[in-house]
Order: sequence, then structure tokens, then C-alpha cells
Amino acid sequence: MKALIFAAGLGERMRPLTNHTPKPLLAVAGKPLIAWHLERLAALGVDEVVINTSWLAGCFEPALGDGSHWGLRLHYRYEGNTPLETGGGMHNALPLLGEAPFIALNGDIWCDFDLARLPRQPHGLAHLVLVDNPTHHPAGDFRLDSEGLVHDEPALTFSGIGVYRPEFLHGWQQVIGAAPGSELTPPRFKLAPLLRAAMHQRRISGIHHHGRWTDVGTPQRLAELDQQLREAQAG
Repeated sequence: MKALIFAAGLGERMRPLTNHTPKPLLAVAGKPLIAWHLERLAALGVDEVVINTSWLAGCFEPALGDGSHWGLRLHYRYEGNTPLETGGGMHNALPLLGEAPFIALNGDIWCDFDLARLPRQPHGLAHLVLVDNPTHHPAGDFRLDSEGLVHDEPALTFSGIGVYRPEFLHGWQQVIGAAPGSELTPPRFKLAPLLRAAMHQRRISGIHHHGRWTDVGTPQRLAELDQQLREAQAG
């Protein structure tokens, strides 16, 4: 199985920490955020990981190498000076991800979700991990019903962890329409409209993770996560 890690964001809310370090390379408990993902992916049996990059793209390979440290093979997919958003980033990475379902993770989150709980073959087009709403996002994103289907109604928060079939992106132009950036090569567009369109077709499943999850969107959240992980390691 292969995986994609979204690591192309500009990290603007994390300045000045991200002036010289891309957000996924910021360290918590002694190692970069993205390294926590790589460890868990390797433990799952993933063998290849695509990392999309933009801001400070040249920092990733010196920090992570070719992935052999984790028993992985890393591919760096540069998006240019302006990130392609999540949808465009996934579309740009598809040639490296192959034809089988793949895992996609936001590079700027930390979560103790057991990736082994993800289906290798989702019933629909994608399978999402949802979490309880954090204080900075109280309304949530989507609703999970008793059958395990995800709906476009705010209730829980999308964790940034999911499994996708490559077919999920088929016909993306019809969903995105003439949104700014969609006419570019490679195109720039968000993933959320495609997810919502597939939800209306009942083709997105999900799971509610009740454990720990942090969207590392501010220096304060980074510091709090670092302290929590260090305390957990100490005892």
C-alpha cells in the first residue's frame, strides 16, 4: 500500500517558526511531526510514501532522506511556489500513487489513531477518520451515521486522515467547475467539494476516533503537544 502526506502548506499561522522550517518538519517530543506519520505508516506495512512540497521544499530531503531510515521509499512531489491545495495536490501525486487505494494524511497533524483500522479497500470512494470537535473548530465538518456513512452536515471534525480510491478524482472538473486555479496545469483545487459531492451519492464512509488528535495550527498548539508527548514519554 502507498500513502500521500500533504506537506505543501505555507505555514503562515505558524510564523516565525515556519520562516525557515516547513510546518511538517517542526519537532514535537524530539522528532518532526511528519516523522510520527512515517513511523506509523512503516509499521502498517506501507512501502512507498509521496510527500507533496512547496514552501521550503528543499528542507525535506535533507531531513528525511530517501525513507530508508523507516524502511520506506519516499517520493518528493514539488508543486511550485504556490501550493496546489489538497485536491490539486492529490491529483498531482496520482501518477506516483498507482491504481490501488492509498492513505492520505495531513502533514501538520498529530493523532494516535491506529492506521491498521483503515480499510485497504473502502466500500465507496473514500473512508475518513473523524474526531471530536476541538475548541478552535466547535461546529465540526461532517456527520457520521449509524451505517458508517459520512454526510455533509456539521457534527464531527475531519481529522485529515483517510483512504481514497484513485477513482475519487475522476470527473473532478465537473465538480469544481470554473473555480480559480482549476484551469492551471497542474490544476489547483480543494478536496472538500469532491468529498461533499461523493457524500451526496452515499459513497464516503468513515469512522469516529475517540482518542487524541491535534491540528498543529498555531505555535501554542505545537508547544502544548510537545509538552503532552514529553510528559507521556516520561511516565
